[in-house]
Amino acid sequence: MKKSDKTEITVSKIIEAAVKEFGRNGYSAGTINNICKTGINKGLIYHNFSGKDELYLTCLNLSCKKLMQNIRERDGTTNPERYLAARMDTFILYPDESHIFFEAFLNPPPHLTDKINMALSAFNDLNAHMVNKALDSVTLRNKVEREDAVSYFHMMQTMLNGYFSSPAFCNTSLEEKMVLHEKILPQLLDFMLHGIAKGDN
Repeated sequence: MKKSDKTEITVSKIIEAAVKEFGRNGYSAGTINNICKTGINKGLIYHNFSGKDELYLTCLNLSCKKLMQNIRERDGTTNPERYLAARMDTFILYPDESHIFFEAFLNPPPHLTDKINMALSAFNDLNAHMVNKALDSVTLRNKVEREDAVSYFHMMQTMLNGYFSSPAFCNTSLEEKMVLHEKILPQLLDFMLHGIAKGDN
């Protein structure tokens, strides 16, 4: 076996173990030592990764790509309803990757914020695409510009994520946050598009 092939297999094993570690324990509680307990030599980890941060970011990038790919394969980019359903299905199918993903945008390690934002950029672009798809399905009120409506959606998304990152959820597990977040999101989208007050008949 070629040296490059051996290295690729080694790196794959490290990443697989790291995804489980960070997916189940998060960034703060996840450790290189725990990853080594799966039978991986610590020297091999540091030979291929500079440390915990690089390994975590590698896992995050992999998680984002896997989630995005699965959403597309489930036809989740055609309309908001399919998108939200595909998101939930994907989060159930890939729990460890989903935990890494959710932690990254709800409770990111502060010193990795810029790099995490880069990792999440494709997902944020998809969200922006789906916002425009949602707006295509309604007629905007007079004097409401498309650009302002898009900004409003992004502001509400940021507020929702901030709400789930607040002390109100300090005793809530990441798993519970994920489920509740995805449950609230369709309702919030409906409220934003159609309002909460009954219109004139």
